[in-house]
Amino acid sequence: MASGKSVRLSRITARGKMLCIPMDHSMTDGPVRGLETPELMVRSVAKGGATAFLAHKGILKALAEPPGIGMILHLSASTSIGPSPNRKVLISSVMEGVRLGADAVSVHLNIGSQEEPEMLMQLGTVADECDSYQLPLIAMMYPRGEGIRGPPGTDTIAHVARIGAEAGADIVKTVYTGSAETFREVVEKCPVPVVLAGGARVNSDRGLLELADSVMQAGAMGVTFGRNVFQHENPTAMVRALRKVVIDGGKVDEGMEVLGSAAG
Repeated sequence: MASGKSVRLSRITARGKMLCIPMDHSMTDGPVRGLETPELMVRSVAKGGATAFLAHKGILKALAEPPGIGMILHLSASTSIGPSPNRKVLISSVMEGVRLGADAVSVHLNIGSQEEPEMLMQLGTVADECDSYQLPLIAMMYPRGEGIRGPPGTDTIAHVARIGAEAGADIVKTVYTGSAETFREVVEKCPVPVVLAGGARVNSDRGLLELADSVMQAGAMGVTFGRNVFQHENPTAMVRALRKVVIDGGKVDEGMEVLGSAAG
């Protein structure tokens, strides 16, 4: 028998894989390029075949009509101009996700920061509430803060991802380790599915597709790419190319052909 979580997970994935476009950046950094009119971007990525998008409650409330793809409510936030950018606090709730019709919720944690204990407590509480309402929980697990010295290695990233699973998340989102081989270690040591965080802009379209292919070869559930999609010159085409690699299991060259066809 299908559970509430499995039904909702099917709405943010395709064939068990995720291609999510996060659009929560403007809470932190202001109305960044590409997100000046969020609803138009939601329509663009939906047209390209994204399985879901992620945003704060104000953006979900402002949608004029159902988005046509999976909808993930982000619960936590901080701002780049505040006194403690690494301190993510809850600004919404699981119940708000239910009211808004979200298919899942997400929480951001910076492991290694001074505020880590507070964020861990928030994650555990949200995980319990998600179980009560059968709403999937995505834990965004980042090695970031005073306790992280230098670029985090594979062991640190694997630890950070495992924390999310141990606290009760259904999906863990975390950063890249640098190769398919090392990212496979993260995936294999995490008892729940892992998706890749997009991070900074990638230098080329091929580079982004190669990154997506790398993590899928490592056994990841999918990718969550924000700026590399919504700041692309053709977000719809970029999503189509990513879907060819992430969901369809196609080659990088096939994804490039999709982009080439759009350009033509």
